[in-house]
Amino acid sequence: MMVLIDRALVLNPSFARGWYLSSNLRRWAGQLDIAIEHIETSLRLNPRARNGLSFFQIGANYFYRRRFDEAVSKLLVAINEDPSYPEPYRYLAACYAHMGRLGEARAIVGRLRAITPLVVPSTVHTRNLEYRELFLSGLRLAAREGT
Repeated sequence: MMVLIDRALVLNPSFARGWYLSSNLRRWAGQLDIAIEHIETSLRLNPRARNGLSFFQIGANYFYRRRFDEAVSKLLVAINEDPSYPEPYRYLAACYAHMGRLGEARAIVGRLRAITPLVVPSTVHTRNLEYRELFLSGLRLAAREGT
């Protein structure tokens, strides 16, 4: 997929959706810095697009880089853009938990539970075991599981 997206971007470097898709693929491949660059390129090319998912992607990348403060600001924007989408809440709760801000983490889990009963989702699609454990450990701590 990355080869196809890269080819599409060579043919049309103004293809904002292509940069967005490339960012997703790069995150899944563990190329987090490139993923952030590509999503930022997408946002520059299409600033009027609905940006909640883009900011969620940036926040998730910062989360996996353990840049929690930066992740929090992006995830809050994503939640503001689409308060019904559960993923940013999960990452935000995990961020707060890893930052030692357990009260805020648990408050976010409370907001998440108002959207969905599934607080800790399946993460089998997360290929990088270190990223999977970082996410799950933070989310479990925020949800008071295993404590």
